[in-house]
Amino acid sequence: MSMNRQQKRMMQKQGEIDADGEPIRTRKQPNSGGPAHERVGPVQFLHEVRGELRKVAWPTREETTNYSIVVLITIVVVGAMIYGADWLFSTFILELFET
Repeated sequence: MSMNRQQKRMMQKQGEIDADGEPIRTRKQPNSGGPAHERVGPVQFLHEVRGELRKVAWPTREETTNYSIVVLITIVVVGAMIYGADWLFSTFILELFET
């Protein structure tokens, strides 16, 4: 396989080839499609879920209220813009075809 110096250095750093350019290890073959490990039971699953939920940075009540207000205002503004555009275009189309 031909490669330039940069590729050779990178592959040596990754452990793919030795100093002479010969491959050190072979590539892994893809799995046969089976699961890598057995499933855990429902109780263990719920314990792990609870542990992960403890790691979440939950917003405070004030943050949740502020974000909700911003979302509601945005919905009203965007809805009003869509309503205005719809009214404008429908009026224009009706005037255009009402000869």
